[in-house]
Parts: sequence; structure tokens; C-alpha cells
Amino acid sequence: MTNKPNILIIYTGGTIGMIKDYKTNALKAFDFSRIIDKIPELEQLECEIESISFEEPIDSSNMNTKYYVDIVEIIEANYTNFDGFVILTGSDTMAYTSSAISFMIENLQKPIIFTGSQLPIGDLRTDAKENLITSIEIAASRKNNKPIISEVCLYFEYKLYRANRTTKISAEQFEAFASKNYPALAESGVHLNFNENVLLKFIPFDQQLIVRKRLVTDVVILKLFPGITEMVVAAILNIKNLKGVVLETYGAGNAPNKPWFLDLIRKAIEDEIKVVNVTQCSGGSVILGHYDTSIGLKSIGVISGIDMTTESAIAKLMYLLSEDLTNKSFKNYFQKSLRGEISEK
Repeated sequence: MTNKPNILIIYTGGTIGMIKDYKTNALKAFDFSRIIDKIPELEQLECEIESISFEEPIDSSNMNTKYYVDIVEIIEANYTNFDGFVILTGSDTMAYTSSAISFMIENLQKPIIFTGSQLPIGDLRTDAKENLITSIEIAASRKNNKPIISEVCLYFEYKLYRANRTTKISAEQFEAFASKNYPALAESGVHLNFNENVLLKFIPFDQQLIVRKRLVTDVVILKLFPGITEMVVAAILNIKNLKGVVLETYGAGNAPNKPWFLDLIRKAIEDEIKVVNVTQCSGGSVILGHYDTSIGLKSIGVISGIDMTTESAIAKLMYLLSEDLTNKSFKNYFQKSLRGEISEK
């Protein structure tokens, strides 16, 4: 009987799981059941590793809420048998996927680490090996017989982030992700150093794991730009069965204060569409009422997303819309940090 942590790798698709056939130069999916053959360094880790792969690997661009449910169901089915989970997905939508998983799983007591790569695992200069090895090491890390990490995270290029704080910032650099409004949870150098004072507090073992699989997808992201027309905004807000809008505004939550714009937003809110406000900036926070151009939004009932990322806001919107909340409760929960996604003062 071994006391080594058991880690489950879940491969959904993405660049990290591809290897090159050097005869044809074509990329093909990698067999993760033989991962030790490809990365023998994994044998140096003090853990047992198993893997599950999606039957058909999903390209990052095809990721959707059905696959979110598939991921959480794999975690749910294997939760008691494993001490940590490493989820491999395409990096293009990883911030969206990992943010959503953070809201779908409540009372998490084990690490769920998302990672991927910019180059396939078999490439000479690949970042896949380091990302995967360190993600597994993080998932297996324990202190005082408890996991150091007990939240949904994203690891890329030597840094571990809270997943619902991340945004992909580069399609070319290995340092593909950033977390502008929250510090890294860990950094990998000569040593693996955890920033323990910024981690989510450990949930006691007597708290039951709750997995939520209902997400409302009748939502939209409306990104403002100079010159946006009344016709465009009206067309978006009049989408049939629309339930929620993430309004991407300027700076600290500012938007046109033209009567036509405010009237359209007001009508949407009166029609029970939830409208939440996040900044287009890569860092910073929405402060409704700070400038004259956000006073109108505040007065008609637009909900501040404070310093949430767009990826986190759309995931949280999908989650909360499924909970059948009153308007007051919805606003309270949206502006409250549920999984560390908001900086609370």
C-alpha cells in the first residue's frame, strides 16, 4: 500500500496532447496512457499518475458548456479515488473553461490544475513538458497531510494562477496568461514556492462536495467601442430569450451617456435581463458612479463586476442565472467573492 498522492490527468484536447509524425509532419493525438514513456522524468515525482482522455479530443475553439459538464462529471466520479486533478485543454479558451469549472464545483478540498502548451509535446522546444510536470507536482504537493492547493488553478510558464483571475494575453509567447488583479499563487524556479497567504482557505473535510451542472447559455458579451450604433446595441439586446449581458465598458466602468444607449439598457433590465459591467482594461476595477459616464448605468440598475475578468464574469453569469435568484440576491451574489474571483475590500 502506497501513501503517494494519486493524480488524475484529464486530457480534453489541445496542443499539449499532440505529437508530430516526423515522416508526414502531421500532428496526431498523443496516448496519455503511455505518458511515462514520453516523459520519463515523471517517475521522479512522488505520486501515482493515471489518465483519462476524451474519446474525441476537443479543439480549444470548439469548447463549450457541454464539455464543461463532461469535465466536472469525470472529476465527480473520481473525486474520492484521487488526491488531485490536472486538466489539459486548449489554451485559447482555457481561461473561460477553468473559470467556469471553478463556479461549478463548490466545497472543493483538492487541487484542480489546468494547463496546456503553446507547442506540441513532441516538439524540440516545447513548453508542454515543464507545464505538465510542474502541474502534477503542484497537484501532489501537501503540507501537514493536507493539499497545499484546494482550488481551481491555471499553471503556465512557471506561474500558478487562480483560474478565474486569468486571461490569455499572447498567442506566441510561452508566457501566455496573466492575472492582472491578483498575484500568482506559486512560482516555479529552482524551487517551487507557494504564496500561501493568497490561497483560498482550506474547506473542512466534513463539507460535502457540490457539483453544479446547469448553466444558462442565453448570454452575450457586449463590448463597447467608439462609434457603436443604436441599431447594433438594440439588435444584441433584443436577441430572443436573452437572459444576461456582460457589458465590457471603458476604464473604470464608463459608457456612453447618450439617452438612446441608457434607454436600451434600462429596457433590457426592465425585461429581466441581467446586465453586469466589467472593464475592457486588462487590469483594474469597475467603480460605478466614479465618473459622470457611469452614473447613468448605476442609476438604472447595471451590476458592477468590480475587478472580475470577462471570462470569469460570463461563467459566473451562466452559473447564477441557473439558480433562480431574486434580483436582489442575484446582485448580492454577483458582487460577492464566491471562489476568489473578486477582490473584496
